[in-house]
Amino acid sequence: MPALRILCLYNEPALPLGHPDSASEREILDTVGSVARSLTSSGFRVSRFGIGPDLNGLIDCLREHRPDAVFNLFEGLADRPSTETVVASILEWMNVPFTGSPSETLTLARDKKRTKYLLRGAGLPTAPFFTVDRLPVPKCRINWPVIVKPANQDASCGIEQGSVVTSQKELNERVELVLKVYGGTVLVEQFIAGREFLVSIVEGAPDEDDRVSPLVLPISEIAFNDPELWPIYSYDAKWAQTSNEYLATPLLVPIILPHQQMDQISELARDAFRLVGCRDYARVDLRVAADGRPYILEVNPNPFIDSIALIDGMEAIGRTHAQFVADLAWAALSRRPRRTTPRKRSRPKLAPMQEAS
Repeated sequence: MPALRILCLYNEPALPLGHPDSASEREILDTVGSVARSLTSSGFRVSRFGIGPDLNGLIDCLREHRPDAVFNLFEGLADRPSTETVVASILEWMNVPFTGSPSETLTLARDKKRTKYLLRGAGLPTAPFFTVDRLPVPKCRINWPVIVKPANQDASCGIEQGSVVTSQKELNERVELVLKVYGGTVLVEQFIAGREFLVSIVEGAPDEDDRVSPLVLPISEIAFNDPELWPIYSYDAKWAQTSNEYLATPLLVPIILPHQQMDQISELARDAFRLVGCRDYARVDLRVAADGRPYILEVNPNPFIDSIALIDGMEAIGRTHAQFVADLAWAALSRRPRRTTPRKRSRPKLAPMQEAS
């Protein structure tokens, strides 16, 4: 039997090396290499395709290679992040099964404004917020400090120490800057002081009723070790490996929490996973305030697949990262459309055309 064909799709880096967001964009090259090696070692026939601005190349690639499934690592073009959803939609249109969340989930999760409203409407705890689409900035009616974020970015783009503000003047200046650099909508959210947890979730095998239950991996925590800095997971803390912020924010995994708190966080993460419509794997970021109340910060479908949180979390439950990658490919293959022989259709009869009076 010939090996099953898996096509790894990813975003071709476009930003120059000196660009402030280039580190998060170019990380994908290491990731696609790691995933391809894991899939090859599991017996799959693997090819790769880097997606650029011209989608005709993607469509031609799918028609030429006719993959059995796609391993979707595409995160959107740097100058057009919404294209992450476009590629998933093309795969759905062409009936090509792929790993990770469907297009509607990617669309929703990238829109932090609507996700926040959805979480709040479903009764899941999230910090008070408001949004700004244009200047002037309205008067802040939530408690200081607040954190200012681009509402349509991910990978901590646009988040830095200056994102946390403590006065209306600072808020006005920060919102104006974010609108200028990123455009779109700006999210202004009450800053929650407390511990920050990353909860990785994967879908297990279907049960006897063909239902899939989200499995919460051992929880990770971001340690904030520099009291002179705002305790936030900024762009530099995530990507700039020689920066003070990066060195001061190690990721601790796994961590041990009291059973009741662990159960509460796990249940909230599963609820958010289901609510947003995640599939295969995702990560839910939460903060727990000093009084013990949890707040969901963000839901991340298709998170960084080579993260320490995911790798160490898998090892803690006895699974290797390579096995996890192969399992994602098998999950996508299980969604292949069934082949049926189309019935021959007779040509429909058309009503005779009538002349206009």
